[in-house]
Amino acid sequence: MEEIPVYLFTGFMDSGKTTLIRQTLLEEDFGEGAKTLLIVCEDGDEEYDEAELKRANTKLLMIEKEEDFTEDLLKNINLQYLPDQIFIEYNGTWGIDTILETKLPAGWVIVQSLATVDATTFEMYLNNMRAMITEQFFKADVVIFNRCTKNTPKTKFRAAVKSVNRPAQLVYEREDGSIDDSEEELPFDINADTIEITDADYALWYMDAQENYKKYDGKKVEFLALVYNPDKMKKGMFVPGRFAMTCCIEDVTFLGFKCKYADSKSIGHKTWIRIVAEIHVEFAKEYKGKGPVLYPISIEPAEKPEDELVYFS
Repeated sequence: MEEIPVYLFTGFMDSGKTTLIRQTLLEEDFGEGAKTLLIVCEDGDEEYDEAELKRANTKLLMIEKEEDFTEDLLKNINLQYLPDQIFIEYNGTWGIDTILETKLPAGWVIVQSLATVDATTFEMYLNNMRAMITEQFFKADVVIFNRCTKNTPKTKFRAAVKSVNRPAQLVYEREDGSIDDSEEELPFDINADTIEITDADYALWYMDAQENYKKYDGKKVEFLALVYNPDKMKKGMFVPGRFAMTCCIEDVTFLGFKCKYADSKSIGHKTWIRIVAEIHVEFAKEYKGKGPVLYPISIEPAEKPEDELVYFS
């Protein structure tokens, strides 16, 4: 059976989904006249022009209730419209599991998922509705931050996305629609003799060091860490790191680095230390490739912090 590509657009209302679809489908002539079915699951401020849709060989179908988004409805839609491709503008208040767990008609394949985010309100949503906002992009192939300004904290935004969706590609779009590909600013001094990582910056640094490890090769770093060193761990190695909350208190993960230290068994499991180490980029099976490996310069006992968690914000 011939594959029918499905393009899924997620994001809160007014995050720019409709604008992105119009640009892609109508202005860029995506599919070059292929018979397109546009399934819209919410009414936003932006609307589609029927004449434009007709010129693009596109039929629009509204699904207004989450309970109506069912396998049977999609099967009937497929038989009625016989589309060559499908665009779905998903409702930002619906559970993402509704579409991910609904069996699609034979041949329908989600080939790309794009999430739009309004950069001007993202921090507010992170602080007050973290689980709901991160759900919008935790399965997205591309996350597009629109309405960016020179003050947009791109590093913080990238860490928030990567904490739940490591493979996602991130795009920053200015208010005029142009792409902002300027370098992201880090909240710590990477050129310092010893890079001091605070609790507030640990999660951001961890994500950057994992993704851009080459720039840390040979650098010295200092941070407060919880030790992971169980008896079964290979001799001469332990893992200093921190527990981080990604989207909610139920979703906490340990973020640590491979650390080579001859006297590793002297470092108690689940003890707190302040470590100064030099970073070497090496192949490590734990990373499934190259990554940052720590070589301690000094290790000192430390007090447990008041808040043991670190955050992606």
